[in-house]
Amino acid sequence: MLSRSTEYALRALVYVQLKNWEGKRPGIIEISREIESPAAFTAKILQLLARHRLLQSMKGRGGGFFFDEEKDELNLFKVVVTIEGDSFFHKCGFGLKNCSNENPCPLHDRFVRVRDEFREIVESETIQSLAAKVKDGSAVLNRMINNKN
Repeated sequence: MLSRSTEYALRALVYVQLKNWEGKRPGIIEISREIESPAAFTAKILQLLARHRLLQSMKGRGGGFFFDEEKDELNLFKVVVTIEGDSFFHKCGFGLKNCSNENPCPLHDRFVRVRDEFREIVESETIQSLAAKVKDGSAVLNRMINNKN
């Protein structure tokens, strides 16, 4: 359902939050290695997120990516909309341009329920709530982290 860009963005942000809680600011190479994504692709995604002020970055010694502690927690909806656009939450599951309640595609009724439930999830979950699950051991970020335990 999500593009690879959005998947990497979410994983990168969760990783950044975990490292920030340790007082660290991870860089591109570390982030891409730990979330198992190509470094150049990860860099583009993180630059986009920083440009939209969902994340902060600092160059040089002691630099890296971090969250502004003064800001509210970052809900997943903002990340998905930044990467995918808000049309993501209005798209037809069958790929039709004119799908609607009046002119439904064969998947319409079921897909709308799934799409609306997904929207509820991303509006209620935050990067910080996901990172907390990884931190307390109730979830994993990638198989590398899982193998370290």
